[in-house]
Amino acid sequence: MNLQDAINSKTTFLVDVRTPSEFAGGSVKGAINIPLDRLPTELEQFKDKNTVVVFCASGGRSSQAQSFLQQNGIFNVLNGGAWSYVAMLQR
Repeated sequence: MNLQDAINSKTTFLVDVRTPSEFAGGSVKGAINIPLDRLPTELEQFKDKNTVVVFCASGGRSSQAQSFLQQNGIFNVLNGGAWSYVAMLQR
């Protein structure tokens, strides 16, 4: 699945990996906030998801999140990069 299709799918798990204060300043419609440093304790939330899109401020933390999730057996993860880009792709 490409990023555009994933973002617009109703079953995609949209995850903002920025800090709670960054998230509070604006994010993608329908996204939840799981900061990068909390991923190890939140892995269970990803287990039954069809497709996951992670994003942050510029793409650095979301790249780390994608790698971490894949290292832990969650392979259906796309790096959306910057949250503003993901928001722009939403229809």
